[in-house]
Amino acid sequence: MKIFSTRQLVYLAFLVGLGVVLARFLSIQVPMAGVSGVRIGFGGLPIILAGVTMGPLAGGVVGAVADVAGYFLNPQGAYMPHFTLTAALTGIIPGWIFFNLLGGRKVLWAFLLAIGVGQLTTNVLLVPVFLEMLFEIPIQATMVPNFFSQLLSVPIYAYLVRILYNYRAFRVLESEFSRSH
Repeated sequence: MKIFSTRQLVYLAFLVGLGVVLARFLSIQVPMAGVSGVRIGFGGLPIILAGVTMGPLAGGVVGAVADVAGYFLNPQGAYMPHFTLTAALTGIIPGWIFFNLLGGRKVLWAFLLAIGVGQLTTNVLLVPVFLEMLFEIPIQATMVPNFFSQLLSVPIYAYLVRILYNYRAFRVLESEFSRSH
């Protein structure tokens, strides 16, 4: 049983690499209590793109692999699998919502809804909960800045994902995904 075609694996690897570079090297870290509390950047874009073009499994794989690879290339504190789960969910949730609840509609509001729910769940809810559990940083100290950060990030992500979705390469991946599932 073949889960991904060779072409899809190449795109997934490219998105992992892009995600690592965008998240670890081209983002701004706002430290809180000695750990990274809020990250501002586009590291989630390749993960979300994988989820909405090739499905939730692809988004989860890209998110998890990018997080682990990013940790080994540029560690920022001890490895915490909680954040690998969050990275995987960054691709799983929008991909699942986009394909299962919205029927793969390629309109801006569908991308906004799928990405908004995913970012709300991961960055606004889970990350602050994990930071409090692991480092005793009060939830309010990270939830509020993350919420306002996502008010800006979600529309930008949705717009960029919609534009990238229309490129021929991603339409080919989508047709391969829909044929295999």
